[in-house]
Amino acid sequence: MVLLVVDVQAGIVTPALYSFEAVRGNIQKLIGLARRSSVEVVYVRHDDGAGAVLSAGNDAFEIAADFAPQAGERIFDKTVNTAFRGVCGDTGLTEYLHAKGVRRVMVVGLQTEYCIDATIKSGFEHGFEMIVPEFANSTVDNSFMSGELSYHYYNSFIWPNRYALCVTMREAEEILSAEGELDGI
Repeated sequence: MVLLVVDVQAGIVTPALYSFEAVRGNIQKLIGLARRSSVEVVYVRHDDGAGAVLSAGNDAFEIAADFAPQAGERIFDKTVNTAFRGVCGDTGLTEYLHAKGVRRVMVVGLQTEYCIDATIKSGFEHGFEMIVPEFANSTVDNSFMSGELSYHYYNSFIWPNRYALCVTMREAEEILSAEGELDGI
């Protein structure tokens, strides 16, 4: 199992995100628990290309300090919504996870209707069991839905029993702890 932390970049981690404080706290809690349980934490960053806010080299592109990776933790960069593919091919994440024998991926991060949705569906298509903890992904209001409605639409309607196992924070913590115990055997 890995904990996949998607697009928690300085340019989009903002209080405008739905349920910002809860999401920030839950992601931090899961990252800390994964590390203590020896579950690998893998990061993904979105690069919109030269001249964009989320562009390699810009401060906004970097992972926000609240979620900073530790030395040695892997970071994959992507150019499209899914963490598993880029405009010119795979990001390398799929191959990396398969080479390590990973079957389960717990996904947290931003933004619900964009990169989290695409990553969950793509991970499912690649044969991974995708696990989504409650209030560990978020988004902002858009022209069609509020951040709150987007969050609930995907987490309560689109993903469960189709693409992902959607779990409470308590269940997510139990899963990470159990994975750590299994690795210790």
